[in-house]
Amino acid sequence: MSTQDGATRPEQSSGQQARDLLLAAMPLTERQLQLATVSTAVLEGGDGPPVVLLHGHGEFAAVWIRVIPDLVKTHRVIVPDLPGHGASLVRDGRLDTQRVLAWLDELIDQTCQARPPVLVGHLLGGAIAARYAVHHSDRLAHLILVDTLGLGLFRPAPSFAVPMMGFVARPTPKSRDRLFNRCFLDMDQVGEQTGEQWQPLLDYALDRARTPSVQAALRRLIPRVAMPAIPAGDLTRITVPTDLIHGRHDLQVRLRTAQAASVRYGWPLHVIEDCRDDPAAEQPELFLDALRTAMGPSMEEQSA
Repeated sequence: MSTQDGATRPEQSSGQQARDLLLAAMPLTERQLQLATVSTAVLEGGDGPPVVLLHGHGEFAAVWIRVIPDLVKTHRVIVPDLPGHGASLVRDGRLDTQRVLAWLDELIDQTCQARPPVLVGHLLGGAIAARYAVHHSDRLAHLILVDTLGLGLFRPAPSFAVPMMGFVARPTPKSRDRLFNRCFLDMDQVGEQTGEQWQPLLDYALDRARTPSVQAALRRLIPRVAMPAIPAGDLTRITVPTDLIHGRHDLQVRLRTAQAASVRYGWPLHVIEDCRDDPAAEQPELFLDALRTAMGPSMEEQSA
């Protein structure tokens, strides 16, 4: 793993060290792009039809680490840190729906010139992707929404909401693990299967949760982009083929939300068993199967 300019840092924080360990484990190259005045960290790699992966709130690009090695074998994979997340800096502090959608539009402009991408969004990333598709379906080959916020009112289970608020209020290893135990059906198993990258993932998540600029981004994005339900009239304007992928035991966005959206908008729903709100991390093989099933027609059309 290397930066595009080959730069190194003589002294690194523990958070940066964790990030470097994660990036070194992925077959991607990092570069920094100016997108809607957001200094954006973007990971790229692979050849083939483009796939853009948008992570969830409070997360960062490396959370896709368990599916990226397979995806880069057949696709051009583009994975940014969302504005204000990871190493993507919002220097003036302004962050609202329109700016985030402009950011995504410029990301696609600069990384997917040859053909429209499959856009995959998880949680907050899904809300951003869906809002973008309302206005720009013509710029996408396929839309895939993973345990997505914005498809209905945000009503997490109390067993999730309480540890979530605890971690936001006081990010510590204990409060982080209490929350992550509600994000995964079996956190210990996820850690064992992730291997050497698990501890850096935990360390970087805690480092970002303690970072004032990330906290500020969440305060702006969650109430503006993630929590409000996207009006049904807007979602009916999405004309690009759309699929839903959802963990059966999600406590943050309940399965019934995805089921209702599937019925209302005619979007196929792929339910991932033995999983809560992060199928790509908890059940990567099942997630990839669902992703390829959903992408199949779009990829064939692009390759023709």
